[in-house]
Amino acid sequence: MGAAVAAAALVTGPFVPAAHAQQQGGTVLRVALVQEIDHLNPFLASFASSTMVGRMTWEFLTLPSAEDNTPAPGLAESWSTSPDKLTWTYRIRDGVKWSDGKPVTARDAAYTFTRIMTDENAQEANGTYVENFESVTAPDDRTLVIRTKTPQASMTALDVPIVPEHIWANQANMTDPATDSVPVVGVGDGPFLITEYRPNELVRLKANPDYWRGRAKIDELQFISYKNSEAAVNALRNDEVDFVNRLTSTQFDTLKNAEDITTNQATGRRYRELIINHGAQTLSRQPIGDGNPVLKDVRVRQAIARALDPQTLVDKVLGGYGQPGGGIVPASFPAYHWEPSPGERYTFDPAAANAQLDQAGYPRGADGTRIGPDGKPIELRLLGRASEDFAQRASDYVVSWLGAIGIKATKQLVSDNEVDERTNDGNYDLAFSGWGTSPDPDYILSKQTCAALPAVAGSSSSTAFFCDPEFDRLYAAESTEFDPAKRADLVKQAQARYYNQVPSIVLDYDNVLEAYRSDNFASFTKQPAGTGQIMEQSGYWGFYGATPAEGGSSAAGGLSAGAWIAIGAGVVIVLAIAGTAAGRRRKSADDQE
Repeated sequence: MGAAVAAAALVTGPFVPAAHAQQQGGTVLRVALVQEIDHLNPFLASFASSTMVGRMTWEFLTLPSAEDNTPAPGLAESWSTSPDKLTWTYRIRDGVKWSDGKPVTARDAAYTFTRIMTDENAQEANGTYVENFESVTAPDDRTLVIRTKTPQASMTALDVPIVPEHIWANQANMTDPATDSVPVVGVGDGPFLITEYRPNELVRLKANPDYWRGRAKIDELQFISYKNSEAAVNALRNDEVDFVNRLTSTQFDTLKNAEDITTNQATGRRYRELIINHGAQTLSRQPIGDGNPVLKDVRVRQAIARALDPQTLVDKVLGGYGQPGGGIVPASFPAYHWEPSPGERYTFDPAAANAQLDQAGYPRGADGTRIGPDGKPIELRLLGRASEDFAQRASDYVVSWLGAIGIKATKQLVSDNEVDERTNDGNYDLAFSGWGTSPDPDYILSKQTCAALPAVAGSSSSTAFFCDPEFDRLYAAESTEFDPAKRADLVKQAQARYYNQVPSIVLDYDNVLEAYRSDNFASFTKQPAGTGQIMEQSGYWGFYGATPAEGGSSAAGGLSAGAWIAIGAGVVIVLAIAGTAAGRRRKSADDQE
C-alpha cells in the first residue's frame, strides 16, 4: 500500500462511503476530469474544466444553440439594437430564481458586467468582452441596456456568466480563496447547482429543480479528478465513472469495441499551438520573463515554423484524429476559419529553414549549433505538461526538428501549475499550449491584441504576449463590422497577419475523442446536432440532455467503492487526481473559450 500512497495525493476529510452514496438514490452522472480546475469563481476561471462547470451553474444572456451554434436565448429572451448599433437592449426572462429563492433580474446582469469593467481582478477571465462598453444599466428588473463606445458585432455572443449581485457584492477581494467556496459559487440559476467542492478531487452538483428550461433528467452530476486519461479510462472500464474525454487515439480505438461503452468522435473547437516567447511584456510595455532574445527576430520564428511537421504530429501523435493547423479559428467554425494558401503556408522544409537562418546571420558553431548575436549558441527550453500525452510524445519530434536547423532545444516536462506560472511570468522560450474557441471569433482574436497584454506579470490575459499594430487595426475593423461576409474577410485577414508574425505556431485542430457507459446512459445532446461533441461544449447541452439508460447502474449511484479508500482512524482519502493551479490561470485553458 505504501507505493500506492506515494503515487497518489493524500487529503484528510470526512469519509464518504459508496454505500451511503447509493442510499441517497437518484441518477448520478459521474464525469472524469483529466484537466485541473483552476477556479470555480467565474470571474477568474480559465481552464476548460472550470468554465464547463460554470456553464452548468450560471446562465448567460445568450448562448450558442445545440443545433448549429447560432445565438440562442438564455437569460435574455430577446434583444434589439439601436440604428447606430451603439445601444443594445436585452429583455430579461421573467420568473427565473436564484437557488436561494431570490429573483434573477436585470440588475444582476448589470452588476456582473459593471464589476468586470471596474474591478481589475474581475477582468481576468472575461475582461476583453467589456473593453468597448460605455455603460451598463438596468432601468427595471426585466430590461438591461448596454451602451458601447463603438459598434460591437459580438453582442449576441457575450460568453459571460451572470452572477447574483446579492452574493458577489459582498466579495470585496475577487482573488480571495473564499470566492471559490460553496457558499459563494453554490448560488446559481443554471441547470445544475454546486453543492460540494474538494479541490483536486471532486465537484458535486445537483439538478436545479427550478431551472427555467425544465429539470434535468439526472439528479446529480459529479466531476471526479484523475491524474491522466489512462487512470480515467480504467475507471470507465470498471464502471467507476460514466464519461471520459480527452482520450488518446490508442485509448479511443481500444474503447470502440468495448462492451457497454460508446465512443464519440467530433471536430473540436480547440487549437493546439507552440507559443514562442518573442518578448513577453506588460500592458505598459515593460519586459518580463527570461525568454531568449533571439526569438524577437521574426525570421527565426518563421524558420522554426518551417522546421516543424504538423502532419507528422497528427499522424504519429494523434493517430490521425485531427488536422494540421492554420489560423487560430478552428475548422469547426468554417465561416471564420482561415487556411493559408500554398504560397503562404510554412510547409515542412528544413532546407528552407536553414537557408533563412543563414541569410539572417545566424552561423553554425563548431558543434553545428547556431550562434546568436550575443556570440552564444542558440539554446531554447521547450516547456510542456508532464501529464499530457501530446506533450510527452510531440516534444521529442520538436527537439529533433529544431536540432536539424542548428537550434538546440531541451524539453522540460513539468507540472501543470509550473507551466501556468512560467508562461504567465514569461519564463519560457517555447511552450505547448492551446485554446478553446467559441463560435464568434471576437474573443479569441481579442486575446491577441495589445490591449490584452497583462497589467502585471503573472496574469494570462494574453495568450502569447502578441502586440502588433496591424493586427490591432484588423481586429478593430472586424469587431465593428456587421455585414457577415465583410466581417469574415476581416477575421481571416487578422489570422493571416498573426500567422505571418508567428507569435505561436498552430500545430493542429485535434478531434474530440470521448466515451461513455452506454449501459448507464442512453444518449447525450451533441453540439452541433448529430456530429458534435458532448463534453466541453459552448454551452451546457451535453450533460443537461443526458438520458439515463433503462436499469443503468448509475440510477442509484455516486462515488464507487473503487474511488474511495479509507486508511486508518484519521480517514485519509486516496484518489488518482490532478493538482490544482493555486490561484493562477494557464494560458492553454477553454480553454475559454
